[in-house]
Amino acid sequence: MNSASKPAPRPAELAGLDLLASAVLLLDASNHIVYANAAAENLLESSLKAMSRLALRDLFINTAELDHVLAQARAHKFSDLRQELALERAGREPLHVHGIVSALEAPEDGLLLELRETVQQMKLDREERLLDQSQVNKELIRNLAHEIKNPLGGIRGAAQLLEMELPPLHLGQLREYTQVIIKEADRLQTLVDRLLAPHRRPHIVGDVNIHEVLERVRSLMLAEFPSGLAILRDYDASIPEFRGDKEQLIQTVLNIAHNAAQALAGRIENGDAEIRFRTRVARQVTLAKVRYNLALDLHIIDNGPGIPPQIRDRIFYPLVSGRDGGSGLGLTLAQTFVHQHLGVIECESRPGYTDFRILLPLP
Repeated sequence: MNSASKPAPRPAELAGLDLLASAVLLLDASNHIVYANAAAENLLESSLKAMSRLALRDLFINTAELDHVLAQARAHKFSDLRQELALERAGREPLHVHGIVSALEAPEDGLLLELRETVQQMKLDREERLLDQSQVNKELIRNLAHEIKNPLGGIRGAAQLLEMELPPLHLGQLREYTQVIIKEADRLQTLVDRLLAPHRRPHIVGDVNIHEVLERVRSLMLAEFPSGLAILRDYDASIPEFRGDKEQLIQTVLNIAHNAAQALAGRIENGDAEIRFRTRVARQVTLAKVRYNLALDLHIIDNGPGIPPQIRDRIFYPLVSGRDGGSGLGLTLAQTFVHQHLGVIECESRPGYTDFRILLPLP
């Protein structure tokens, strides 16, 4: 068995690098990888075992600029060299990173390469804005719902009393109008109840297997859409159970999947609609300014027309819907439930591809 097939060791003196948010690679004199921390595995979407003894040119297509930087550091022209890099990968999006190269005294000619995504801070800022927005939405919804609910009871009661006082001669003609008032009051009451539902229901915590959640949603969706829609599974069976509210998570995934199915109406008729459930483990993830060693990385992907650009940045706002007759509450509730699990939810969408990504901390 050659060295590349053996599990790559993690030296005890390098274990602390696994706690860093930035990717760190340790290179030998030939620019072969001898160590990668957890953040590097996550960034490069490969394990230390798979990368061990690979050269940088095996990971990236355009290494000329990076090779020049490494050669300068190896010649000790700088104590450390910083460079903005766009590293191209076969079949994947380029990595835009801020690279820091430091020469090591031992081993001889060894280099430490640190890679920080230039979009990482933008992503953290965006997550912080989403959390602030969610908190504002929650307070707005609760206050607005209570302001609507209080007079609704009076309006409905007054309409009922008015109907009782109508003269028998005109009851048949006028009762239609009082019934309109009562039914519209009931409709608004139902909407208010839906707005308040996530804040009223207690958070019931237990052991959750995310794949049981996804299988439950898959069964419900296939029962509603028995033909024309394929729901594909791409699961990582190693994901551990975690503490959470199973019913809330089912409702979260169901809301997203149901929205996707409604957007896929045309493809369902053609028989080529797809929704994909994909689970992975993400390492060294920051959620709501807290660093977690492991996180559930759940994707709900569909091949629909995509979210209209004019509402793409507002899809988690209450009462915003891209569908005629939609209430605009499904994604708002999903975001609320995810935040109650200390996670984040985000969306990437373009024609033919919409990906809702949910990150939840794992034990």
